[in-house]
Amino acid sequence: MDTWLDMIPDMIKAFNQTLFMVGVSLSIAIIIGIPLGVLLFISDRGLFWRSRWVGQILGLISNIVRSIPFVILLVLLLPVTQEIVGKTIGPGAASVPLSVAAIPFFARLVESSMREISSGVIESAIAAGAKPWLIITGVLLPESLPGIISGLTMTAISLLGFSAMAGIVGGGGIGDLAIRFGYYRYDNQVMFTTVIILIVMVQLIQFIGDTAARKVSKR
Repeated sequence: MDTWLDMIPDMIKAFNQTLFMVGVSLSIAIIIGIPLGVLLFISDRGLFWRSRWVGQILGLISNIVRSIPFVILLVLLLPVTQEIVGKTIGPGAASVPLSVAAIPFFARLVESSMREISSGVIESAIAAGAKPWLIITGVLLPESLPGIISGLTMTAISLLGFSAMAGIVGGGGIGDLAIRFGYYRYDNQVMFTTVIILIVMVQLIQFIGDTAARKVSKR
């Protein structure tokens, strides 16, 4: 039977796989989620472009994806994952459903952050003749930045939990290690160690996120 020291290489590998999955999916969520959140906000508020149908369709798609439990989403997206990555197991494959789950989640948080912006600030920019792109980059994003960072922190923590679930379908990472060695082999030491690692990671992410949000906050 493997000792705790024998498991260290596997734990390091699982930790790196988790960082890879969370890092890739979080990056994609930022790239797509922020523009999507801005689009949801401006199409609903009618600042300089209003489209009821676009807002409703995007909102509906976002709500549908968020309402599907991640384990089920993993299975539903297996054909898509196969087409994109060429395989359905491993950290790279798990990053596909993780990204799909993260994008609408983060986009809604971006939208909510922008809804907290004082309407007077936005109206002043419009009255000054600022163009749409300048309003987005000079008013909406800077004013909502603390909320966006907090939303990004929540998304990262959620992805960390989802990545642990990805181990069920061979996604790798800490969750996979906990299931294969902790659950199937009834090794409580491995199980407790993986739980502690996840707790430490969550606390670290929350600390970094809170610190960054406070630094950019104007309050």
